[in-house]
Amino acid sequence: MPKNPSPKTNVDSFPAQTQAPDLSTDSSHRSKSALPRGSKTICLPFDPQSYPELLKNDVDFRRHIDEQYARHPELFPAAMDQGYQLHDIRPASKKLGVRQRRIQLKATEEVYSLCPSFVMPYMSGYTKDVKDALFFLCFGVPYWALTQVFGHNDMYWYRLSVAIGRNSIVGTTVKDPENLPKDLVADEKHTKLRGEKAYIATTTGENCLLGASVCEGADAKSLTQGYGVFAQEARNLDPDYQTNTVNTDGWAATALAWISLFTKAVIIQCFLHSFIKIRDRCKKMGLLFTEISTLVWDVYHAPNKRAFSQRIRRLREWAQTNLDPGIARDKILALCKKAPLFAKAYDHPDAARTSNMVDRLMRWQDRFLFNRQYFHRSLKAAELAIRAWAILQNFRPYSPRAIGKRTDGACAAERLNGFRYCEDWLENLRVSSSMNGYRQ
Repeated sequence: MPKNPSPKTNVDSFPAQTQAPDLSTDSSHRSKSALPRGSKTICLPFDPQSYPELLKNDVDFRRHIDEQYARHPELFPAAMDQGYQLHDIRPASKKLGVRQRRIQLKATEEVYSLCPSFVMPYMSGYTKDVKDALFFLCFGVPYWALTQVFGHNDMYWYRLSVAIGRNSIVGTTVKDPENLPKDLVADEKHTKLRGEKAYIATTTGENCLLGASVCEGADAKSLTQGYGVFAQEARNLDPDYQTNTVNTDGWAATALAWISLFTKAVIIQCFLHSFIKIRDRCKKMGLLFTEISTLVWDVYHAPNKRAFSQRIRRLREWAQTNLDPGIARDKILALCKKAPLFAKAYDHPDAARTSNMVDRLMRWQDRFLFNRQYFHRSLKAAELAIRAWAILQNFRPYSPRAIGKRTDGACAAERLNGFRYCEDWLENLRVSSSMNGYRQ
């Protein structure tokens, strides 16, 4: 939770006594209405050995497109169902010598390039040659170390990763609007931008990173802009998208931001953060701390709202009877005072009651930021870098030990969607980022 970046708002009275900021006329609000150039590029699985011959054969090439459209229409523009025609074959890339075909939609007359999955954006390399380096980048390995092991230069790896950051995080990760998580967990990560304090508005759902946007402030207006990027991308995937719940650490500006973006969202306060405040003041109390921990988590594990309220009352009575006045007792009573905020979770069984999901992912985020010594260039460059890391994190393979005997996927995106386009993880990412992940 940000510490003193802006005046503290009384979260216990939120949102009844606090009004969310109006950004409808704010020209500084970052908009995704201007889609990146790559949104006119459709990326499809192709075999690199047969691709050159397939490219020359109109009948076989069209058959391949039709098969892919029948299996995965989400990779194509919406007007594809009204027909298309083969347009032309582009000259060979000067970097790789790879050629691309283009198609023209009959309904809109728009022309789209068809890019094979085995090459990176802007023909900057083959996926087989760069996938190991990008895998290490997920774990925070700095660019100079990638250069030392894999060759090229630092700027090559930086540009390669930044190109991934131009994709929609939501649209690339979530391929079916029905799978778009309705119960989210959000928090801000402290970082530095050109030596000044900054924050990364991080949104997670179903163990996937769905939003990562750099904010120069931690006030409600700045966070609304940051989390607003996720909202825009989610509504590009599903125009009627509305989140049900958002778990936060209790920072009022975070709650204000989400309420302004999703007026029907229910803010669930993280129980873990309240326990951490107690732990930090009581962990030197020995056996008494063990008893306090048992009582607090017994409250958390209450099976229903009624039992939760009863256990909160018992915890309050125990603290008032057995603890001397002081910081430990005050923190326990503060937790009890927030009981109505915690109890909201019982009305939403699928809601996250703690921020564990975002905390686990933000530990990897912290390593990535520390190893690159934070951000030293523009806000836009910082945004692209952290967005690229988020997308890579969703698609990079899990540890074999983490997979174990599970059959629901080898990466976070595959577990969310229930399938993958390609066996190779980086090719799977490339196909998932067809049209930069944008649908509308």
